[in-house]
Amino acid sequence: MDEEIGAAAAPQGQWKYHKALSLLAFQSFGVVYGDLSTSPLYVFKSALSGLDKYSDEATVFGLLSLIFWTLTLIPLLKYVIIVLGADDNGEGGTFALYSLLCRHAKMSLLPNQQAADEELSTYYQPGVDRTAMSSPFKRFLEKHKKLRTCLLLFVLFGACMVIGDGVLTPTISVLAALSGLQDRGTGGLGNGWVVLIACVVLVGLFALQHRGTHRVAFVFAPIVVLWLLSIGVIGLYNIIHWNPRVCLALSPHYIVKFFKITGRDGWISLGGVLLAVTGTEAMFADLGHFTAASIRLAFVGVIYPCLVLQYMGQAAFLSKNMSDVHDSFYLSIPRTVFWPMFVLASLAAIVGSQSIISATFSIVKQCLSLGCFPRVKVVHTSRWIYGQIYIPEINWILMVLCLAVTVGFRDINIIGNAYGLACITVMFVTTWLMALVIIFVWKKNILLALSFLVFFGSIEGAYLSASFIKVPQGGWTPIALAFVFMFIMYVWHYGTRRKYLFDLQNKVSMKWILTLGPSLGIVRVPGIGLIYTELVTGVPAIFSHFVTNLPAFHQILVFVCVKSVPVPYVPVDERYLIGRIGPRQYRMYRCIVRYGYKDVQKDDENFENHLVMSIAKFIQMEAEEAASSGSYESSNEGRMAVIHTTDATGTGLIMRDSNEGTSLTRSSKSETLQSLQSIYEQESGGLSRRRVRFQVAEEEQINPQVRDELSDLLEAKEAGVAYIIGHSYVKARKNSNFLKSFAIDYAYSFLRKNCRGPSVTLHIPHISLIEVGMIYYV
Repeated sequence: MDEEIGAAAAPQGQWKYHKALSLLAFQSFGVVYGDLSTSPLYVFKSALSGLDKYSDEATVFGLLSLIFWTLTLIPLLKYVIIVLGADDNGEGGTFALYSLLCRHAKMSLLPNQQAADEELSTYYQPGVDRTAMSSPFKRFLEKHKKLRTCLLLFVLFGACMVIGDGVLTPTISVLAALSGLQDRGTGGLGNGWVVLIACVVLVGLFALQHRGTHRVAFVFAPIVVLWLLSIGVIGLYNIIHWNPRVCLALSPHYIVKFFKITGRDGWISLGGVLLAVTGTEAMFADLGHFTAASIRLAFVGVIYPCLVLQYMGQAAFLSKNMSDVHDSFYLSIPRTVFWPMFVLASLAAIVGSQSIISATFSIVKQCLSLGCFPRVKVVHTSRWIYGQIYIPEINWILMVLCLAVTVGFRDINIIGNAYGLACITVMFVTTWLMALVIIFVWKKNILLALSFLVFFGSIEGAYLSASFIKVPQGGWTPIALAFVFMFIMYVWHYGTRRKYLFDLQNKVSMKWILTLGPSLGIVRVPGIGLIYTELVTGVPAIFSHFVTNLPAFHQILVFVCVKSVPVPYVPVDERYLIGRIGPRQYRMYRCIVRYGYKDVQKDDENFENHLVMSIAKFIQMEAEEAASSGSYESSNEGRMAVIHTTDATGTGLIMRDSNEGTSLTRSSKSETLQSLQSIYEQESGGLSRRRVRFQVAEEEQINPQVRDELSDLLEAKEAGVAYIIGHSYVKARKNSNFLKSFAIDYAYSFLRKNCRGPSVTLHIPHISLIEVGMIYYV
């Protein structure tokens, strides 16, 4: 009977799986494939722009063969079959590959990493062998810090090119879609009017970004699917109507023939052919919102056949109408369906632009997590879709750059030269990183990695060389943008790292703290002081400034470090690491809050409550271990414990809403301070934080010393929490060389003054903020 039930349940489970897979594949059209699906608007126009002398069927067939095999080898073979398998806990993209390498080959340059980070459940992928692979190549890379720095710069250069994509994709997609207005309608519009309309569309596109893509995402997928089916059917019609012999062009023989006829001009035209695969990287970069199987199903089932049919149809049309190469897509459309296709093309271009803008926000967020980008405001735009973010500063910078490129170039061919170079550079970076992943993460033979690198690297190298030839004709744009963003990233990373090293080298010695005694040589007043620092061990130098310059300090001190870990996400139950600093009577603790590079740090109204519960749990855990060892007074300095924050069990505390009765301790907040806090909450939009009170559970058998420590913690919590942060001024030493002085005193200082303050990015309430100035000579 059990076997019959199992046999009946198996098809039902398979049906649910296939249904969910099909739904994900359908949704991926609107997010992943918007850019790739609009490529037919401009590929032939760009590729044939420098081949005026070769207006014959053989040239068109050669270009079609190049487009077909490029689509087959790069998106299908490289990405769909190989690269999609190199996910980082379901996440894809350049930073996912770099994160995998950092965890498996110790290539990370993040300064405050700990052994405890390797115990995260997301640190290693399920089923991956955790035993470290030892090889001369790996030891060589890990030994030389300059090589690890070069790897980071290589990844950042790829990230900068993605930002360049964020500027060029909306520009070329919208201009290409609106170019149909020049050929049809009442007399056709001039180029100036098309550019003006494109600027209006671009301004509207960026102005709506703050609303989040999820609000209109439900219409994205149907638009792209309808667009793909339409261009596929039109392509099939053109094949039958104009030239069925175009099917012969799928043979690679026509590629050889093409280069024999065109020579160097044909090589330069590869920059236009390359535009057929722009947007391919989105398949890997947007993997986190879908699954590898759904993205593969969408590409193989719909994207690939529809694009091939459309390119074949355009080639068939051009083989009989070479004079229409200036706008082959729209001129190949039957007149009866022109306007519906024009509307569809415009909508599909907006969808494609939206996806790359969202990807740019994500890339900047990941750079921010690596400490390689100035602090910016990150807004989480969706309650339901995790990872949907909006960055206002980047949004308006992209809009200004898009308008500048649109008005400055006005020519799809010139913009295409820049666009192709940006896209192929990102693919080239992925190929090199993927070769390292094959060696260090998949633990395959180095010859297999070299084969992958040589095969795909040579193909992409050919396209890269053709794109570099067009640097004077617009190709300089992404290079210039990349170098500007690279300069910003490197200066910020360099300045931040030098500041961290200063803190590391000037830590306050524990011997000095012990000589001060439990009172630290000053008056300890009720309250909790949260001292923010980047150090995960020791006490920062700025603490000595607090002690020597402030007449009183808080009864409970917690050194808080908010840091990034090279994993995409940190589970909420593994986010907090709690430890103790010094003997118990000092009431000094350490809290490390860990985030992944895809995590969004939101304004957590329960942070203070989570912190109190976490410290209480730590006190209880420590007491239990001390009881088993027979001495409560023993303290394991430097020990950190992962504390779950989802419930209050094991804390010895009871949490109540503030209106459910009184606490054991009386609040020491003055009426004036309470009045100021209520005014601040009203001015902040009326969103008051949840007010709770804790009590020590009377019925529990708790060690008297533990009860005293918990009572001190609760009394401090009721008195109030102050957030203490250093307002640092970073300056170069007097004996520094010119480059270092310029980088620190001018470039880094300018970025610090014009970016978001640390209190804003850490969501610290201004009413409770204390800033203490300190000069860092690095």
